[in-house]
Amino acid sequence: MPTILPANQPPARFYRGGAQINALRGTPSSQEEPCFEPEDWVGSTTSCSGSHPLGLTRLPNGRLLADAIRQDPEYWLGEDHVRAFGVDTKLLVKLLDAGQRLPVHAHPHDDWVKQYLPTQAHGKAEAWYILTLGEVYLGLKEDVEAATLKQLTLDQRIQGPDGLLGRLHRLEVKPGDAVYVPPGYLHAVGQGVLVVEVQEPADLSILLEWTGFDLDGLRDGHLGLGWDTALTAVEIRGYGREHIEQLVVTKEKRAEKISGKSVFVESSEEYFVMEEIQLEDTSKTISPGFALLVVLDGNLTLSTSNANGKETSTPLTKGNTVLLAHGDGPARLDGRGQILVARPPKAE
Repeated sequence: MPTILPANQPPARFYRGGAQINALRGTPSSQEEPCFEPEDWVGSTTSCSGSHPLGLTRLPNGRLLADAIRQDPEYWLGEDHVRAFGVDTKLLVKLLDAGQRLPVHAHPHDDWVKQYLPTQAHGKAEAWYILTLGEVYLGLKEDVEAATLKQLTLDQRIQGPDGLLGRLHRLEVKPGDAVYVPPGYLHAVGQGVLVVEVQEPADLSILLEWTGFDLDGLRDGHLGLGWDTALTAVEIRGYGREHIEQLVVTKEKRAEKISGKSVFVESSEEYFVMEEIQLEDTSKTISPGFALLVVLDGNLTLSTSNANGKETSTPLTKGNTVLLAHGDGPARLDGRGQILVARPPKAE
């Protein structure tokens, strides 16, 4: 049956945030302000870098989701997925509350990880479904030499037109915008922005900014590889405004989309898919498969049937995060509300 997941907010992160996650979930904060629990890791089989098992999702019975999947992968993921990807869920969802602007950083591509971090299974493509007004930064405006990028990082030159932040495109975002962040692209989420983030299940970041954050960037910013190697994972080509804006899908753009079910641009579907469902006292069937659900608003009922045909109904309200296994079969949503359904890439 579907599993409503409790909050899974790793403590003592290096940036502030968390209050907006608590407000979405309708739960009190576990910390006094300023809060440093800015991320809620939903359906996670990935631990925080260097802090295993922190970040891993525990099921209501106390068992790690990762262990449950390893024991019965076809139930959780489905035969086609296991044939294509093994016991890897290929998916992680986060609720992310930027209580302060995040530092300028980038995530590596899968191919780069295979070459330089062969013990890791993934790079980190990611995308954001925006829940609040604000700003984000994405992609370089102009080409930058690798040596220049390294020096800007070591000098911590952030502000101004020639600083790290000033070299990035600044985008104003609003609720419902969907922003794809390709691997390698420098980016940052602005202060006060709350997002539902879908990503490859990895915790790998090249941190080019650390001043004002609770981290040692000189030690930890380069993934232990040194700056010369780490910065080869960063896209140093500049892109025009039009290219960057094409990575953003607004609600208006989604109404015009012809192909693809995902809220994000089609090129992101090699990594993940996220569907937006809006119900007005209607029904919607969710096809079988491993999926992570985030209820953004409303009062809904999620119904599934077991192998004997017995139906189970689970009430859902704003802030619920839900885990569906492939073995739960098709699920039916009834009621009024808005929900996001995140899935792994399609098994070919």
